[in-house]
Amino acid sequence: DHDTFAGYDEALPVAREAGFPLICGIELSTRILDEADPASRSAHILGYFFEPPSADFRQWLGTLRSRRRIRNAGIAEKLQALGMDVTLEEAEALGRNITSRPHFARVMLRKGYVESMEGAFQRYLGEHGVAYVEREDPSAAEGIRRLRDAGGIASLAHPTRLRKSDPREEERLIASLVDAGLDAIEVWHSDHVAADRDRYSRLAEKYALCMTGGSDYHGANKPEIALGRGRNAGHRVPSALLDDLRVRAAHRESRAGLDV
Repeated sequence: DHDTFAGYDEALPVAREAGFPLICGIELSTRILDEADPASRSAHILGYFFEPPSADFRQWLGTLRSRRRIRNAGIAEKLQALGMDVTLEEAEALGRNITSRPHFARVMLRKGYVESMEGAFQRYLGEHGVAYVEREDPSAAEGIRRLRDAGGIASLAHPTRLRKSDPREEERLIASLVDAGLDAIEVWHSDHVAADRDRYSRLAEKYALCMTGGSDYHGANKPEIALGRGRNAGHRVPSALLDDLRVRAAHRESRAGLDV
């Protein structure tokens, strides 16, 4: 869930009743601020909480949602200026808790303004599209700090999307996030091929990072991705990774107690 705990909050009582262990997680939308190309600025930071996140952190998330709505209103205005009858309210009806560009793309597709979701992004909604509006996201370093201050474990999501074709440049960027407090890196992801998984596994070992993974399931926005199994059900994340995250969280908590 991007910038919200709404899904977790809804699922928690159901999980408790079923005796199902539910881990609180979130995906923060952040920016690499010194990137010149807007297509290379986006960095998503995953947060895993084994204790309830703080009230201050939840309050901060509210400011991110407000910024997102301002950005979405700007997208709607640009699409309307281009002659498309696409409103913020229509996108929000699809997005419910969190509305993002894929929801605008679905409205555009339904109304016949584009022939595919990919086409909507290539021409209109992508970073170089004519209706693109950049959101005021926090820096990646701030996102990591806020996650850790709230008791979470911070992991870099789908690092291939950092758009670094040079492995040395990619490593320098990841190393800078480690300096900012990064705890883990996502090794298993639907976008990652075997070579990617090998490379990020090596970086995890080099920088003493935990490894994480996920399907990146997005429901109807990504129909080719199966819940928990990835693109075309092509991978399964080792459950031992979760144990490593728990150990890291417990160790950091114990260290915090010693510092007090």
